[in-house]
Amino acid sequence: MKRILATISIMTLLTGYGCSGGGGKDNPEPIVVAVPEKAVLISPIQNELRQQGTVISASQSTVTLKWNSAANTDTYEVSLKNLETGSSSTQTTNNTQLDMTLQRNAPYSWSVKSKSTKSTSTAQSDTWKFYNSGLGTLSYAPFPAELVSPSLNSSITATDGKITLTWSGSDVDNDIVGYDVYLDIKASPNLLKSNVSDTIIGNIVVTSGTIYYWKVVTKDSKGNTSQSATYTFTVK
Repeated sequence: MKRILATISIMTLLTGYGCSGGGGKDNPEPIVVAVPEKAVLISPIQNELRQQGTVISASQSTVTLKWNSAANTDTYEVSLKNLETGSSSTQTTNNTQLDMTLQRNAPYSWSVKSKSTKSTSTAQSDTWKFYNSGLGTLSYAPFPAELVSPSLNSSITATDGKITLTWSGSDVDNDIVGYDVYLDIKASPNLLKSNVSDTIIGNIVVTSGTIYYWKVVTKDSKGNTSQSATYTFTVK
Protein backbone atom coordinates (compact mmCIF):
# COMPACT_ATOMS: atom_id res chain seq x y z
CA MET A 1 0.00 0.00 0.00
CA LYS A 2 2.86 2.40 0.85
CA ARG A 3 4.45 1.67 -2.54
CA ILE A 4 1.17 2.51 -4.36
CA LEU A 5 0.80 5.78 -2.44
CA ALA A 6 4.40 6.75 -3.23
CA THR A 7 3.81 6.14 -6.93
CA ILE A 8 0.67 8.28 -6.90
CA SER A 9 2.57 11.13 -5.15
CA ILE A 10 5.33 11.10 -7.76
CA MET A 11 2.80 11.17 -10.61
CA THR A 12 1.02 14.12 -8.94
CA LEU A 13 4.27 16.06 -8.69
CA LEU A 14 5.16 15.41 -12.33
CA THR A 15 1.68 16.43 -13.50
CA GLY A 16 1.76 19.63 -11.44
CA TYR A 17 5.20 20.57 -12.84
CA GLY A 18 4.02 20.03 -16.41
CA CYS A 19 1.03 22.36 -15.92
CA SER A 20 2.96 25.17 -14.25
CA GLY A 21 3.68 28.45 -16.03
CA GLY A 22 7.30 27.58 -16.74
CA GLY A 23 7.22 28.32 -20.44
CA GLY A 24 6.58 24.76 -21.45
CA LYS A 25 5.15 23.52 -24.73
CA ASP A 26 1.58 24.44 -23.77
CA ASN A 27 2.59 27.75 -22.10
CA PRO A 28 5.30 29.40 -24.21
CA GLU A 29 7.01 32.55 -22.95
CA PRO A 30 5.65 35.75 -24.57
CA ILE A 31 7.84 37.26 -27.27
CA VAL A 32 9.04 40.72 -26.31
CA VAL A 33 9.55 43.10 -29.24
CA ALA A 34 11.85 46.05 -28.63
CA VAL A 35 10.16 49.23 -29.87
CA PRO A 36 12.12 52.06 -31.54
CA GLU A 37 13.39 54.85 -29.35
CA LYS A 38 13.09 58.59 -29.93
CA ALA A 39 15.80 60.21 -32.06
CA VAL A 40 17.58 63.24 -30.61
CA LEU A 41 18.05 66.08 -33.07
CA ILE A 42 21.52 67.62 -33.43
CA SER A 43 21.65 70.10 -36.30
CA PRO A 44 20.33 72.59 -37.37
CA ILE A 45 19.69 73.45 -33.73
CA GLN A 46 16.44 74.90 -32.43
CA ASN A 47 15.77 78.50 -33.63
CA GLU A 48 19.11 78.66 -35.44
CA LEU A 49 20.00 81.09 -38.23
CA ARG A 50 21.52 78.54 -40.58
CA GLN A 51 24.34 80.23 -42.51
CA GLN A 52 26.29 77.14 -43.47
CA GLY A 53 25.57 74.62 -46.21
CA THR A 54 26.25 74.36 -49.92
CA VAL A 55 24.88 77.20 -52.03
CA ILE A 56 23.25 75.92 -55.21
CA SER A 57 21.88 79.20 -56.51
CA ALA A 58 20.68 82.60 -55.33
CA SER A 59 17.44 80.94 -54.21
CA GLN A 60 18.50 77.46 -53.03
CA SER A 61 21.10 75.77 -50.84
CA THR A 62 21.76 72.31 -49.44
CA VAL A 63 21.49 71.84 -45.67
CA THR A 64 22.45 68.66 -43.81
CA LEU A 65 20.04 67.52 -41.10
CA LYS A 66 21.69 65.45 -38.36
CA TRP A 67 20.40 63.45 -35.37
CA ASN A 68 21.61 60.80 -32.92
CA SER A 69 21.15 57.10 -33.60
CA ALA A 70 18.04 55.69 -31.91
CA ALA A 71 17.98 52.20 -30.41
CA ASN A 72 15.87 49.45 -32.01
CA THR A 73 15.51 51.50 -35.20
CA ASP A 74 15.98 50.37 -38.81
CA THR A 75 14.94 53.50 -40.70
CA TYR A 76 14.25 57.16 -40.05
CA GLU A 77 11.41 59.15 -41.60
CA VAL A 78 12.52 62.78 -41.86
CA SER A 79 9.81 65.45 -42.15
CA LEU A 80 10.61 68.98 -43.29
CA LYS A 81 8.20 71.92 -43.57
CA ASN A 82 8.62 75.36 -45.10
CA LEU A 83 6.90 77.55 -42.49
CA GLU A 84 6.45 80.39 -44.96
CA THR A 85 4.69 78.48 -47.75
CA GLY A 86 3.30 75.59 -45.69
CA SER A 87 4.74 73.02 -48.10
CA SER A 88 6.20 69.87 -46.57
CA SER A 89 8.15 66.80 -47.63
CA THR A 90 9.12 63.45 -46.11
CA GLN A 91 12.12 61.27 -46.88
CA THR A 92 13.27 57.93 -45.47
CA THR A 93 16.89 57.00 -44.74
CA ASN A 94 18.95 54.36 -42.92
CA ASN A 95 21.53 56.97 -41.91
CA THR A 96 21.53 59.55 -39.15
CA GLN A 97 21.87 62.51 -41.47
CA LEU A 98 20.19 63.69 -44.65
CA ASP A 99 21.03 66.40 -47.21
CA MET A 100 18.02 68.53 -48.15
CA THR A 101 17.73 71.19 -50.86
CA LEU A 102 15.99 74.21 -49.34
CA GLN A 103 14.85 77.67 -50.31
CA ARG A 104 17.10 80.43 -49.00
CA ASN A 105 15.74 83.19 -46.79
CA ALA A 106 13.02 80.85 -45.53
CA PRO A 107 11.99 79.41 -42.12
CA TYR A 108 11.73 75.65 -41.68
CA SER A 109 10.74 73.06 -39.11
CA TRP A 110 11.95 69.45 -39.04
CA SER A 111 11.50 66.24 -37.10
CA VAL A 112 12.49 62.56 -37.28
CA LYS A 113 10.36 59.45 -36.76
CA SER A 114 12.12 56.20 -35.71
CA LYS A 115 10.77 53.03 -37.33
CA SER A 116 11.52 49.30 -37.14
CA THR A 117 10.64 46.30 -39.32
CA LYS A 118 10.11 44.29 -36.12
CA SER A 119 7.52 46.56 -34.56
CA THR A 120 4.49 48.57 -35.63
CA SER A 121 5.34 51.15 -32.96
CA THR A 122 7.22 54.32 -33.90
CA ALA A 123 8.89 57.09 -31.92
CA GLN A 124 8.64 60.79 -32.80
CA SER A 125 11.45 63.24 -32.10
CA ASP A 126 10.98 66.83 -31.00
CA THR A 127 10.24 69.37 -33.73
CA TRP A 128 12.90 72.04 -34.23
CA LYS A 129 12.82 75.24 -36.27
CA PHE A 130 15.62 77.04 -38.12
CA TYR A 131 16.02 79.82 -40.66
CA ASN A 132 17.92 79.08 -43.88
CA SER A 133 19.69 82.36 -44.56
CA GLY A 134 20.42 84.06 -47.88
CA LEU A 135 22.52 86.85 -49.32
CA GLY A 136 21.83 90.46 -48.52
CA THR A 137 19.46 89.84 -45.61
CA LEU A 138 20.07 91.99 -42.53
CA SER A 139 16.96 90.98 -40.58
CA TYR A 140 14.70 87.96 -40.58
CA ALA A 141 10.98 87.57 -40.12
CA PRO A 142 9.91 85.82 -36.90
CA PHE A 143 8.99 82.16 -37.01
CA PRO A 144 5.22 81.71 -37.36
CA ALA A 145 3.66 81.49 -33.90
CA GLU A 146 2.74 78.03 -32.61
CA LEU A 147 -0.86 77.95 -31.39
CA VAL A 148 -0.94 76.08 -28.09
CA SER A 149 -4.48 76.31 -26.72
CA PRO A 150 -7.12 75.74 -27.88
CA SER A 151 -5.43 73.18 -30.10
CA LEU A 152 -6.51 72.29 -33.61
CA ASN A 153 -10.03 70.82 -33.84
CA SER A 154 -10.32 70.64 -30.06
CA SER A 155 -13.52 70.85 -28.05
CA ILE A 156 -13.28 73.03 -24.94
CA THR A 157 -15.45 74.14 -22.07
CA ALA A 158 -15.79 77.84 -21.34
CA THR A 159 -15.48 78.92 -17.71
CA ASP A 160 -18.23 81.45 -16.96
CA GLY A 161 -18.60 81.87 -20.72
CA LYS A 162 -14.93 82.81 -21.18
CA ILE A 163 -11.80 81.15 -22.61
CA THR A 164 -8.05 81.80 -22.80
CA LEU A 165 -5.86 81.76 -25.93
CA THR A 166 -2.18 80.82 -25.59
CA TRP A 167 0.63 80.55 -28.15
CA SER A 168 4.43 80.65 -28.41
CA GLY A 169 6.70 82.77 -30.58
CA SER A 170 10.39 82.81 -31.52
CA ASP A 171 12.74 84.74 -33.78
CA VAL A 172 16.40 84.28 -34.75
CA ASP A 173 16.91 88.05 -34.33
CA ASN A 174 15.18 87.96 -30.94
CA ASP A 175 13.36 91.22 -31.70
CA ILE A 176 9.65 90.34 -31.49
CA VAL A 177 7.69 93.43 -30.44
CA GLY A 178 4.14 92.09 -30.35
CA TYR A 179 1.37 89.89 -31.68
CA ASP A 180 -1.89 90.56 -33.46
CA VAL A 181 -4.50 87.99 -32.45
CA TYR A 182 -7.45 87.11 -34.66
CA LEU A 183 -10.61 85.27 -33.52
CA ASP A 184 -13.98 84.83 -35.20
CA ILE A 185 -16.69 82.40 -36.23
CA LYS A 186 -15.57 82.91 -39.84
CA ALA A 187 -12.80 80.98 -41.61
CA SER A 188 -10.98 84.30 -42.13
CA PRO A 189 -11.11 85.63 -38.57
CA ASN A 190 -11.18 89.35 -37.77
CA LEU A 191 -8.71 91.07 -35.47
CA LEU A 192 -9.43 90.50 -31.78
CA LYS A 193 -6.54 92.44 -30.27
CA SER A 194 -3.39 94.06 -31.69
CA ASN A 195 0.12 94.59 -30.31
CA VAL A 196 -0.20 92.00 -27.56
CA SER A 197 3.12 91.86 -25.71
CA ASP A 198 2.48 88.56 -23.94
CA THR A 199 1.69 85.14 -25.44
CA ILE A 200 -1.66 84.77 -23.73
CA ILE A 201 -5.06 86.49 -23.75
CA GLY A 202 -7.69 85.60 -21.17
CA ASN A 203 -11.30 86.42 -20.39
CA ILE A 204 -12.45 86.12 -24.00
CA VAL A 205 -16.23 85.88 -24.16
CA VAL A 206 -17.49 83.02 -26.35
CA THR A 207 -20.79 81.26 -27.11
CA SER A 208 -21.42 77.60 -26.33
CA GLY A 209 -22.11 75.28 -29.25
CA THR A 210 -20.09 77.47 -31.62
CA ILE A 211 -17.08 76.77 -33.86
CA TYR A 212 -14.33 79.41 -33.72
CA TYR A 213 -11.28 80.18 -35.87
CA TRP A 214 -8.11 81.83 -34.58
CA LYS A 215 -4.61 82.77 -35.67
CA VAL A 216 -1.69 84.96 -34.57
CA VAL A 217 0.50 87.38 -36.55
CA THR A 218 3.97 87.94 -35.08
CA LYS A 219 5.73 91.29 -35.59
CA ASP A 220 9.36 92.30 -35.05
CA SER A 221 11.16 95.61 -34.63
CA LYS A 222 12.20 95.74 -38.31
CA GLY A 223 8.61 95.60 -39.54
CA ASN A 224 8.80 91.93 -40.51
CA THR A 225 5.74 89.76 -39.85
CA SER A 226 4.78 86.10 -39.94
CA GLN A 227 1.39 84.44 -39.76
CA SER A 228 0.51 81.27 -37.91
CA ALA A 229 -1.76 78.56 -39.20
CA THR A 230 -5.49 79.11 -38.61
CA TYR A 231 -6.90 76.71 -36.01
CA THR A 232 -10.52 75.81 -35.36
CA PHE A 233 -12.06 74.78 -32.04
CA THR A 234 -15.54 74.19 -30.67
CA VAL A 235 -16.93 75.58 -27.46
CA LYS A 236 -19.10 72.96 -25.77
